[in-house]
Amino acid sequence: MNFEFKNFELTNNIVICTHVNPDGDAIGSSLALKHYLERKGKQATVIVPNVFPDFLRWLPGAENVLVQTNQTHKEQIKAAIDAADFIIVCDLNQPNRLAGLEETVMASQAPRILIDHHLNPDTNFCQTIVSHPEMCAAAEVICHMLNEWGELDSISFEEATCLYCAMMCDTGAFSFNSNRPIIYEYISHLLARGIDKDQIYRNVFWTASEGRLRLQGYLLYVNMKVLHDRNATIITLTNEERRRFKVKNGDTEGIVNIPLQMLGTRLSIFINEDTEHPGTMKLSLRSVGDFPCDQMASRFFGGGGHKNASGGKLQCTMEEALEKVKAAIGSYADMLKV
Repeated sequence: MNFEFKNFELTNNIVICTHVNPDGDAIGSSLALKHYLERKGKQATVIVPNVFPDFLRWLPGAENVLVQTNQTHKEQIKAAIDAADFIIVCDLNQPNRLAGLEETVMASQAPRILIDHHLNPDTNFCQTIVSHPEMCAAAEVICHMLNEWGELDSISFEEATCLYCAMMCDTGAFSFNSNRPIIYEYISHLLARGIDKDQIYRNVFWTASEGRLRLQGYLLYVNMKVLHDRNATIITLTNEERRRFKVKNGDTEGIVNIPLQMLGTRLSIFINEDTEHPGTMKLSLRSVGDFPCDQMASRFFGGGGHKNASGGKLQCTMEEALEKVKAAIGSYADMLKV
């Protein structure tokens, strides 16, 4: 480990920021760091580029997260970054993943540390890099750091809750990328802090709105395209459909995983029109076994991620995106054979 707590000793104001469209690992890891640093007597502020899913708002400290696209937060964000003695960039590997925060963060004179688990981190935008692509989540990297510092058994209930939620979210409730025994050793430490892992699961996965349930049925029955000869599925969602079902923030989370329950399916792709940028199609890719989602996302969709869970985007209509995705799947026909 090339970073120790002594790096924080002379700092008082720390900003923690994460990637655009923050997920459970991004929010959970960032809040865990915030609680840890505040327990050490520091002022820590979590800033995100845009809104995060409603099913994460129960996390301790979530009510204090500053959102860059929220006009009422802009002055607070500028003040926090201007005052920062240190900036932690969490759960991303490229500065452009900071989206609207990139320019402000990069202009800051405060030293930056990257804490991440994605492949091929950009080594030029942070002075210190703590990157472990073999780990299941940024939260596991943080557990590893805390363990190295002899701090893992001293963390608070709030820290443990955030770390467990983050790892649970980034592994699909420990259903992929989660076979390494050390993950469960860390979990045992978190459980010892009194967290209720069953309640955390319910808070994330069993809080669906009526709109989500109806949307889910519609997408599976009407919009899911099954490519039987490719062992793949494609689900599409337009903004018009989103409005029809009164979809709330976070209601589409996890939908891409559902087709993988179907016998023989090796790849699922969800094409979701960007609510903030009409004409931009966001893609989520999920796979089972050794199919390389990250390779497909990088090659065809300008994205990346992990072998079994990746993302990307296309600048085109939904119809054009659908054809591009079908072509990409066709190019991997041999690898998709069962």
